[in-house]
Amino acid sequence: MMSAGHTTTPTAARAADTVTAATSGYNRRIKPTIIKMMSTPVKKIGIAYNAQIPESKPLSGSISNFLESNGAEVMVCCPIQERTLRNRIAENGFDALIVIGGDGTMLRASHLCAAAEIPIVGINLGMFGFLMEVQPDEWEDFLPRLLRGDYRVEKRMLMQAEHMRKDKVLNSSLVVNEVVVCRGQHVRPVRLEAEVDGSHMASYVADGLIASTPTGSTAYALAAGGAILPPDLRNIIIVPVAPHLSPDQSIILSEGAVVSIRVNTTHQAVFSVDGHLPVLMEDGDCVQVRSSDLNARYIRFRGPGYFYRTLNRYLEQNPSLPNNLRE
Repeated sequence: MMSAGHTTTPTAARAADTVTAATSGYNRRIKPTIIKMMSTPVKKIGIAYNAQIPESKPLSGSISNFLESNGAEVMVCCPIQERTLRNRIAENGFDALIVIGGDGTMLRASHLCAAAEIPIVGINLGMFGFLMEVQPDEWEDFLPRLLRGDYRVEKRMLMQAEHMRKDKVLNSSLVVNEVVVCRGQHVRPVRLEAEVDGSHMASYVADGLIASTPTGSTAYALAAGGAILPPDLRNIIIVPVAPHLSPDQSIILSEGAVVSIRVNTTHQAVFSVDGHLPVLMEDGDCVQVRSSDLNARYIRFRGPGYFYRTLNRYLEQNPSLPNNLRE
């Protein structure tokens, strides 16, 4: 519940209703106390940290020493951007990757680890930590469980996005959170045509259109007024950004849907995947989005209800605001 006198935006209010309904249904279906978590004991471990966060490097050293003193083999301990880490992942050189940073660091690790099917443990030093489960003061309690196999692996749906010009694929990207097709430097809306499985779905005059995974439903899609989906669902969410006299509802599609977003504009339009640098689009270009055969794999030590408890806490006290959690 929101505290007395707390003011919420319409988006936050809708999100709170969604979370309340989802949490209520979860409590009726299953009790977290009966969830049995057992998997393969982890022996070979990689550690990746965000070098832009000063605390991350010393923490990675402490974790490395702790793991080795408990019989694990630390295969690599380096910044998330280092080629050494990428090479080790390509070799499938360890059983799990420990990531120290924020949600952005976790997104990068998800892109790196998906093809190798390496599960990820996130230790949160960032602002939100929607993708993380372990806080900085908890890792000594949870990592021994990793070593003995007392955890579960949560598989999350990924998408594949292709930038197409006529019938030619210019590039293809794996998507963890969302792909956004939107206006560029000119502060003017763009005209967008959305198709699903080759059939017209809707036309938009808007700042942009988001195609999101359930994981991304708590990211940009939430800020644009989209629905919050449990992370274990497998759906594609379409959310318009600042539509002008156009459909403003989010649309939830099945996992098997193929979505095409085509731009019709005389000024600059771009698309971006998971917040990466924008890619310029020409008039008539489209971005085609579908579910990927790959999954992100996150190691969890708590029951599924942990997602809703985390979300409710952030809805009540937004870490982006001053005097809340640090950036």
